[in-house]
Amino acid sequence: MMNIWLIDHYSVPVKYYPLARQTNFAKNLILQGHNVIIFAASTVHNSDINLIEDGKKYIEVMDGKVKYILIHCHQYSGNGIRRIANMYEFAFKLEKICSNFKKPDAIISTSMTLFACKKGLQLGKKYGCKNIAQITDLWPETIVAYQVASKWNPIVLYMRQIEKWIYKNADKIIFSMEGAFDYIQERGWEKVIPRNKVYFINNGVNLDEFNFNRDHYRIIDVDLSNESLFKVIYTGSIRKVNNVNKLLDVALKIKNPNIRILIWGDGDQKEDLLKRIKNEKIENVIFKGKTDKRNIPFIVSMADLNIVHNSSSPLYRFGISFNKIFDYFAAGKPMLTDFECKYNPMVSEDAGIEVSSGDAEKIAEKIEEVARLETNKYMDYCNNAKKAAKKYDFKNLTVLLLKIIQSDNTN
Repeated sequence: MMNIWLIDHYSVPVKYYPLARQTNFAKNLILQGHNVIIFAASTVHNSDINLIEDGKKYIEVMDGKVKYILIHCHQYSGNGIRRIANMYEFAFKLEKICSNFKKPDAIISTSMTLFACKKGLQLGKKYGCKNIAQITDLWPETIVAYQVASKWNPIVLYMRQIEKWIYKNADKIIFSMEGAFDYIQERGWEKVIPRNKVYFINNGVNLDEFNFNRDHYRIIDVDLSNESLFKVIYTGSIRKVNNVNKLLDVALKIKNPNIRILIWGDGDQKEDLLKRIKNEKIENVIFKGKTDKRNIPFIVSMADLNIVHNSSSPLYRFGISFNKIFDYFAAGKPMLTDFECKYNPMVSEDAGIEVSSGDAEKIAEKIEEVARLETNKYMDYCNNAKKAAKKYDFKNLTVLLLKIIQSDNTN
């Protein structure tokens, strides 16, 4: 039995913020007899919620059998100086709070944030325990890729130093993107960060929870229940970065009158897109609005085709780990991705079709092609998706995580 700490600035209980990776690992580690604590900040990202409002330095929260230690940090909004201060605050307070708990056998320190990840590794060195960095976002590469700042920006250069320190000083590094070592080679760091300390565990799905929600949280929807329609489903945010506008371009190219693109989600571009639908008389796209996350398993399981849609990004050359991909696997229906991605789990699992160009006409052609598939080929995609869901079930991913933790040798 091991005493394991998971340090992740944003990993509050999932009922507040739906980043479930650490929680799913924790649940399965606990089932295997290990003691697990998740350390996170009291602030809930992208909200005005602070889970500590009475002056306490930290609180203990139990969600089922998972123990969270939430460290008081000051509120912030947006991505300005107050958010940066919040990041520093959590990392600064972490060591003193951790001293109240039994010495760990292993610490897994997660980015984002780099500050918390670095502090977690420093604690690992202090305690002499197994010391693992878990990289779920490539920072500061993300802010360069999205042109928030140039690669020569002083803050970016400072963060690069922290990033490199993390990679060098971790005993092992677990990335959630398959092409992570390509990234290390691009940076020219492979001599100090050897391949044999780099591991890969993608995101996954809690298959038991998915199946429970699919069976118990059904919705009544006239389009979902219409068996004469070929239903293409998108779930997710409706913001500029997601380029949902492209799906309207695709809809205009579709000739088959029985195909419907059904969109579940919300965001600041929704009203503009609804106006476009009205002005251009686009009749084969229907916005369904925001829905409870528990309804998603039923919705995507009722699809004929689930679409993993996004704008292309330079980051995708290292791989993708969108949570929705694994929900779509669990739905057991074919998938379509419409952007270029070197390491695409849907393609490697042969669970659907890729349109790497992102061209609206070609996407429309592929959707119509899937709608015409012979039953045997269609079912091959369905069965491959189901197999992939089992592969990426967090039960199996946790077995892999434990092997990495417990191994004394690099891979």
